[in-house]
Amino acid sequence: MKVILLSDVKKVGKKGEIVEVADGYGRNFLLHKKLAVLATKKSMEILDEENLQHELHEKELEAQAQELAKRLEKITLEFHVKTGEGGRVFGGVSTKQIVEQLREKYEIKIDKRKVLDNGTIASLGYSNVKVDLYRNKVIGVIRVHVNG
Repeated sequence: MKVILLSDVKKVGKKGEIVEVADGYGRNFLLHKKLAVLATKKSMEILDEENLQHELHEKELEAQAQELAKRLEKITLEFHVKTGEGGRVFGGVSTKQIVEQLREKYEIKIDKRKVLDNGTIASLGYSNVKVDLYRNKVIGVIRVHVNG
């Protein structure tokens, strides 16, 4: 029996895949629990339309991420930290601080887990911080200036 999976099913397949399963398993489990539908001509057309819509949505998200990357290139964030003798920095600038300043000053919301350079910036001067904006396809760079 050919079915189209409506959600991920362990050891069977992922959502949207067309798979061949045993008749009893398909009828008694997959169809009964609404995890799949029969692979008819009409359901295949619906699946193709959904895939097309999904692709268009993904392209739109990628384009938005590229625009954001261009916007981030023009931004330089300023941080003031305490320094000791010889320019030693006490503490540093964390990814959380970078994300908060982006949100407060520029109204750009980025998840701190998307920052690729995970360490704190513990040196004076300019640093470039990379941010994953869209599934490792679009990487933005934020310029950070740390002064004492």
